[in-house]
Amino acid sequence: MGRLAGKTALITAAGAGIGRAAAEAFAREGAHVIATDIDVQPLSDVAWETGITCEPLDVTDRNAIREVCGRHKDLDILFNVAGWVHHGNIEACDRDDWDRSVLINLTSMYEMSRAVLPNMLAKGGGVILNMSSVASSVSGVANRFAYGATKAGVIGLTKAIAEDYVSRNIRCNAICPGTVDTPSLQGRMKALGNYEEARRMFVERQPMGRLGEADEIANLAVYLASDESSFTTGAVHVIDGGWTN
Repeated sequence: MGRLAGKTALITAAGAGIGRAAAEAFAREGAHVIATDIDVQPLSDVAWETGITCEPLDVTDRNAIREVCGRHKDLDILFNVAGWVHHGNIEACDRDDWDRSVLINLTSMYEMSRAVLPNMLAKGGGVILNMSSVASSVSGVANRFAYGATKAGVIGLTKAIAEDYVSRNIRCNAICPGTVDTPSLQGRMKALGNYEEARRMFVERQPMGRLGEADEIANLAVYLASDESSFTTGAVHVIDGGWTN
């Protein structure tokens, strides 16, 4: 029996990177996983795996969120992974960049959490995991103004939900990774113009001398979603290779 046997989990941004790794890890641990993404095509090669159902979901669309969560009333776990990284300081962040950052990184988690909570409460409890970052209230990071601000908001949202529902068997925790080697990071490094130099800079700021792996974050998510972490809520879990020590 896996650590998530008998559980049903919904994961956003499951098409690649940490979301994809989490969907596969949750399924290996026995969960029925609803793996969602704005584009389900990247999920087509995992759709065959036992326990994984793929569904399209645009986390910026309130009606779409309500429709999907309304159909899955038996959720035990929600893992909010979807996010967007804006590169630049406040002067480089115009109102459209700011609004998009808030909508994807923070408002989507509000909408998802609000949509699943009534049914979790009705069935006696549940787990909400929110993807934050060390670029947040944990640490200031250069050229991550909008990202850091919204990810700090995710930590606040997490703690508020944890406090309000701790007596009703709802646990809510935040995961704060450092630099993780994902397709999203690969795209950002290439966009900087000199891929090798960009990768060197990202690696050099990690005390371990390497980037994190998506599976490492997924393993932490499995623990936080499982009953092994039943005494843990409202916590900020830093997993950054010692970057913010």
